[in-house]
Order: sequence, then C-alpha cells, then structure tokens
Amino acid sequence: MKNSEITLKYGCNPHQKPAKVYISKGTLPFEILNGKPGYINFMDAFNSWQLVKELKIATGLPAAASFKHVSPAGAAVGIPLNETLKKSYSVEDIDLSPVATAYARARGADRMSSYGDFVAISDIVDVPTAKILKRSVSDGIIAPGYTEEALEILKQKKKGNYCIIKIDFDYEPENITEKREIYGIIFEQKRDNIAITEDLLTNIVTDNKNLTEEAKRDLIISMITLKYTQSNSVCFALNGQVIGVGAGQQSRIHCTRLAASKADIWFLRQHPAILELPFKEGVSRPERDNLIDQFLRDDLTEAETKDWGNILKNIPNRLSLEEKASWLSNLTNVSLGSDAFFPFRDNIDRAAKSGVKYIVQPGGSIRDDVVIESCNKYDMVMAFSNVRLFHH
Repeated sequence: MKNSEITLKYGCNPHQKPAKVYISKGTLPFEILNGKPGYINFMDAFNSWQLVKELKIATGLPAAASFKHVSPAGAAVGIPLNETLKKSYSVEDIDLSPVATAYARARGADRMSSYGDFVAISDIVDVPTAKILKRSVSDGIIAPGYTEEALEILKQKKKGNYCIIKIDFDYEPENITEKREIYGIIFEQKRDNIAITEDLLTNIVTDNKNLTEEAKRDLIISMITLKYTQSNSVCFALNGQVIGVGAGQQSRIHCTRLAASKADIWFLRQHPAILELPFKEGVSRPERDNLIDQFLRDDLTEAETKDWGNILKNIPNRLSLEEKASWLSNLTNVSLGSDAFFPFRDNIDRAAKSGVKYIVQPGGSIRDDVVIESCNKYDMVMAFSNVRLFHH
C-alpha cells in the first residue's frame, strides 16, 4: 500500500528525532514490501535508483548499483562474465541471468566497500540475483519488481528484516526544482536532469581520436555513476562496470589515486595466486574479502597476519611488488570519468599506471593544454564534455 508520508525511527543518527519521508502531493511512488528502511537507507535507495534507471535507459541493458553512504561502491550493466571474474566475484556456482550479472559486477567492483550495501536493480529481480544477495551482507534493495520466488528468498534475510522497496519505474518528480534546508536556510535549484549520451563524447581534444564503441559505453557508465557520487569524484570503468570510484575527496588527485588503487585491487583479485588462496571450509565471504585485502596490501604488519591460520589451510607467500607490477601491466583499455576538470597533469600520470586509455572530463582548466599534452604522451583518447557533474 502506498502512502504520502512514512515516519522513520530516526534520521541520520539515533539522536536526530523526529524523522520522516513524505511527498507534498499525491502518494509516494514506492512500496515497502519488507523491513523498515531508515533515513540513510532511503537516501541510498533513491540515489542508486536514479543511477540504475539512467544506465538502463542509456545502454538498454539491465543495470545494478551497490551503494554505501550515498555514493556507489560499484555500478554495472549486465554483460556476461568470464570464468575468472565469476570466481573472483564468488558466483561461479550460480546460473547467472543478465540482471544477476549486473549486480555481481556492481558488488564485485569494491567488495570491501559493498559490505552492508543498499542495492538498486533496474529490472525485475529474479532468483539468481536473490541468490547472490542471500549470501551477501546487505541492508536492502530497491527495484521495480520481484518474482514471487525471489521475493520470498529476500524476505528471509536479516532474520526477516531485510529492507525491500518496490518503486514505480515510470515515476518522475513533478517539480523541475528541488529544495533542501541547511541550518534553517532553504536552498533551491533546478534538478540535475541532464541526459548523459554519446553526444558528450564528440569533442575529442587529443591526437588519438579512436574512441571505440566499448569505450563510449564505459565512459557513459562512468559519467552516470559520477552524477550520483559525492564530489569531488573520479570513476574508472571497464567492460561494462565500474572498477574503482574515488568519492568525496577535497583534492582531485586524491580522487584519482583512490579510484586507481581500487581498480588495481579489483584487477589483482583476479591473479591466480589470489583465486587459489586455500581458505578453510566454513570461512565466510566477508572474512575472505578482508583477508584478500590484507594479502594485497604493501604496508601489512606481522601482527595483522596473526589470525590467518584460522582462515587459511596454509599461508602462501604474498605477491611481491614485482609480481604485482607485472600483473597490473595487463590492465589496459580502462575508461576514466571526472566530475570536474583536471587542474594538473598528475592525475593523468597516475591514471596511466592503472591502464587508463580513455578519458572524459568537462575541460576548462587554465592548464588544459598541459593535461592534453600528457594524454598525448600516453597515447590516450580524451573528450571534453563541457558538463560538470558535481553532486552534494
């Protein structure tokens, strides 16, 4: 049953009471099918829903997003997985549908950050998708619908308290403007309803102008993801999915470094030594993800490995810096989107180390010529979109 107002337990924090969500006219465009979503759950739900709906419209493919604290940990469309990625994402035992593939990719982008995520799915949630979620630590999901069996599987999560929201796919806000109140002051602006299309990729400013169809798709994915990521933000994408997001950083180079490091970890997780780690029976997926993250760190202390014997049958040698560098040299043709211009070439130099070949950014820096020259040095393709995508 749809309502015009829902009272919440509290706002962002338990001491922020009272709290509610409501609509000024008509009824809310969603139904709560299970659980009791909170204030932050709803913020994640509506941001992530807009992202996957846009991805679906832009690509024609099922889309999924994994959100944490109002930014995506991952987003993707339903492009088939190879056997390596199936194993890396721990879904090799599931007969994946396109919808399930989209979510496997979205959650696989940054498995550490996706712990306890809020999920958005652009299409009807089916059984394979529900099976992935059943064994994942997740707070809730928003989608336009669920098969009967999938819904029953999801209702069993979190001792029956898993948050399940059904939203009207065709809903669009009636008002072209949006408002918020901060410290008693009302802010009002036009909604950010700009369409992200290939038209934003036509102004190629580098010597190399060979923008492949796959790169166009991935650049669009990166831009749509950035549109719903807390700024400053940079997004790396490859083969139909996000592989690293640097969100909410005050410095753009820190965005790029963070996104690149996540992309590196995403690719290192596919190294044979990682795929064959000898985990003991009964070790949970979060425990595996945490250990893999530790296993790949360069600054690990001996004290941090003391519990490994409880998780691994035996402790293999960790990858050396040389082995990591050798493996990462195979990461290529990565697409990068930036929500605002690059002020310095250091962003390009760092991106190149993580296989970036294609870039889209608004342009407009006083050092655009230096940034373009740096891209030419690496034979990258860069387009100026002339569209800033700040999100706060």
